[in-house]
Amino acid sequence: MLNWDDNNRTESSVTTTTAPVTGVAKKTSTIHKHWSQTQKTLETTQKPVRAEDKRVVNGQTDINQLAPFKYAWAWEFFLNANKNHWTPSDINMTKDVYDYQHRLTPDERHVYENVLAYLTTSDILAMRNIGLAVMEKMTAPELQIYQARQVYEESMHTWCYQHCIETLGLEQSEIYNRYRVVPQINKKIELANQRLHSVLRSDIDLNDKDELQNFVMSYLFFAGVFEGCWFYNGFSPIFALQRRGLMTGTGEQFQYIMRDEVLHCAFGIRVVKQIIMENDVTLDPKQLRQMWDEAEAAEQAYAHYLFPRPIVGYSVQDHIEQFRFVANRRAKQLNLETPFPNAKNVLSWLDEQANLRKEKNFFETRVTEYQTGGALSWD
Repeated sequence: MLNWDDNNRTESSVTTTTAPVTGVAKKTSTIHKHWSQTQKTLETTQKPVRAEDKRVVNGQTDINQLAPFKYAWAWEFFLNANKNHWTPSDINMTKDVYDYQHRLTPDERHVYENVLAYLTTSDILAMRNIGLAVMEKMTAPELQIYQARQVYEESMHTWCYQHCIETLGLEQSEIYNRYRVVPQINKKIELANQRLHSVLRSDIDLNDKDELQNFVMSYLFFAGVFEGCWFYNGFSPIFALQRRGLMTGTGEQFQYIMRDEVLHCAFGIRVVKQIIMENDVTLDPKQLRQMWDEAEAAEQAYAHYLFPRPIVGYSVQDHIEQFRFVANRRAKQLNLETPFPNAKNVLSWLDEQANLRKEKNFFETRVTEYQTGGALSWD
């Protein structure tokens, strides 16, 4: 009888017996013979993976084989992202509780709560886009590996917002449902959902020119607008509070999130440019103009809802103009026409404020400073 624990049992010990070869022994002999033939077939038909044969989408190389790299820069993104590990529980929120209850004005509480209401849903959308609509279409594993890390980071950002909501004792159901009942928040989410659903289909064929162009436009939107502009502007009001010594725990968490988002944006833009180059995609200028105009209109409505009155150091005009300025940055990175000529960097303090440069007393708190150091750059 065949013994699965007998590691020394070999094919010869089964097939050279003088007894009639029947039953299990005959079956085992057939299995070994078939496996031997299969191995020979594989050796003659499988070719080694070559880096130059890899493609971002529609590739034919083995998706399970990481190296040799064609996109070594994607692997570097993964390594850098793993240096940037943090969790919301590392951040002391005691001061934020006091600030929210005793120091924020009603207008500032309105801003704070609705920034959270927008971001709670947005990061889940970003997670679904990468995890469900984008990753499975990548045909080079070094790209998928970084995107898997990105999915994790988006879920951790959602944890951050939930941590803030729980710590401050806000009504969870009310905050999370604002995106459904506040039209100015809902519009941004719906624009993103339209892009996501257009590529989240089982029958999509990226060998089709129109389908591929739609996929590129969707990925471009999420990298360049959703994460590259709307997230950036989403954090800015909180950084304005932090700059005045208010809600500093939330601000610190948002600094960590922004570090993650810098990589997400840069990676997505690079992937989009690579797909365009490899597949000779020509983007429709009318579609691009419509994308920027819809994004700006949604951001304008959102800004007017956030700031019915200005708060100290921040106004609705600041928010809208900064969106336009950052949109021009993204367009430049994508080698596209500037959508909002002459837009000004009205929040000149923002890049410095967004950088996490601090020293902590080792005995007072866990050190969560990024290992990579250096200044944050969205360029």
